[in-house]
Amino acid sequence: MIESRPAPTNFGRSDVVATVIFEDRVEVPLGSVRLEDFSLWAASPIFPRSGRIDYVSGTIEVDMSPEDIFCHGVLKAEVAAVLQRRVKKHATGLLLIDSTRVVCPRAELSVEPDVVFVSRDAIDRGRARLVPKSSGEPGRFVEIEGAADLIVEIVSDTSVVKDTQRLPGAYHAAGVRELWLLDARRAPVSFVIHRRGETAFEPVGEERGAQRSDVMGCSYRLESRGNDFGGQDFDLIEV
Repeated sequence: MIESRPAPTNFGRSDVVATVIFEDRVEVPLGSVRLEDFSLWAASPIFPRSGRIDYVSGTIEVDMSPEDIFCHGVLKAEVAAVLQRRVKKHATGLLLIDSTRVVCPRAELSVEPDVVFVSRDAIDRGRARLVPKSSGEPGRFVEIEGAADLIVEIVSDTSVVKDTQRLPGAYHAAGVRELWLLDARRAPVSFVIHRRGETAFEPVGEERGAQRSDVMGCSYRLESRGNDFGGQDFDLIEV
């Protein structure tokens, strides 16, 4: 369903733009084709607070599907918990989970990854920065701008092409150092660490059953097993 209506005043525009309505819940102004327009929408009160809405190389990507409890939610929690313990122990930076927006103007990118790590070094050297809340309150920040060190994406039924084809190129253009792609929808679970190559991300490959993360400074392997709830449990193991 496509309707024409006045653009919200939040965009600072009064012209008429088309609006695409998905599942009767999400309205995307077609006038928001530029990253700066999308960013204004994302910061406005009318931006949906559920689902995942990203801006990738000029395209607005909307995913309102429910998150699979085990092959997405439980897996994400395990990865985030293991990485957070290491980040906290060594005080290397910030480990954040979904709903944290990462913006990179040079790559025309505004996304909410499943897991993102930004190192203290990246912030100190200006490769990334914390964007303050518009209120200006001390210590309040709303997004990351620049190049994240590590991004984790977990593939779902509605994000296969996006996660495996569109996002890797966009993340490389944004200067991301390392990309982890996981897919637990079918056995065996797929877990691949990609390091930054000259023109694209490249799988690091396994050595003694584990994959090396240069960003985290150690190697990892992922194990899965059935649980009493009819789903899977996961163990991300540092080697």
